[in-house]
Amino acid sequence: MKASKVAYKPVGLALGAVSSAVAIAVFKQVWKVLGHDDGAPDATDRDRSWPEILVAATLQGAIFAGVKAAVDRGGASTVHRLTGAWTG
Repeated sequence: MKASKVAYKPVGLALGAVSSAVAIAVFKQVWKVLGHDDGAPDATDRDRSWPEILVAATLQGAIFAGVKAAVDRGGASTVHRLTGAWTG
């Protein structure tokens, strides 16, 4: 394993935690704007419909993936700018 990958590992872990927190906050806001309550429905909540559960899960997954990609790319770009080494 390259030294740059090893050095980036703790940064990547910290960025992962940050991206999760950001994604949760973004999803909550989007879910509110769509006119739903604060939290996404649980898949086993019998008071929620199939479409509501599936839309919430799909939206949440897309937001998490998008935020993670943006944070990972930003972290890699920053490390590259600071060290000259690409982490990937």
